[in-house]
Amino acid sequence: MSETDPRSTIRVARAEGTEESAEPLDLGLRVRELRKERGWTLEQAARQAGLARSTLSKIENGQMSPTYDALKKLATGLDISIPQLFTPPADTRVNGRMAVTRAHEAAAHATTTYEHDLLAETLRQKKMLPYRARIRARRFEEFDGWVRHDGEEFLYVLTGQVRLFTEFYEPVDMKRGDSAYYDATMGHNVVSISAEDATILWVTSQS
Repeated sequence: MSETDPRSTIRVARAEGTEESAEPLDLGLRVRELRKERGWTLEQAARQAGLARSTLSKIENGQMSPTYDALKKLATGLDISIPQLFTPPADTRVNGRMAVTRAHEAAAHATTTYEHDLLAETLRQKKMLPYRARIRARRFEEFDGWVRHDGEEFLYVLTGQVRLFTEFYEPVDMKRGDSAYYDATMGHNVVSISAEDATILWVTSQS
């Protein structure tokens, strides 16, 4: 059998201890679990692996069988070996966990329009991605089109005032204490409309 045949890779994984598994591994589910462990969206994972988002989505949903080249890219992007893609994860169920992020400990990621402080970054396998953001943008035109991504999103205004633009609704002006919950696949952008940069809390669900 060819060295690049995916079936040979599966046999390697089984040789490392999974051959006696009663049920075949769902590769798509395995890839999705590995992606979520890292807190990545489909776009982020696809970019890490050098694959099209649509290709990764089809792999995760069992709509296509990846080529050996795609398997290598996935493994490299996820920073694991190829056999690990076919190795069922150990039972990692937990009964309780928490992460505390002090006011000045958040990991900062700045862009031209937003300055994000990632919260609970040390906690893996999160179902939500919380972060505090300073809104630098003052005009919709400062964005390179709509921001959109998988999942749902909750926005809470901490200081200042913002204007929430969404693809299918009229812009909404929001002040401290106001909040919004919306489908993040819908185009959305936020700008400050106060003299100072507004700050907001954003919580995004992991898809």
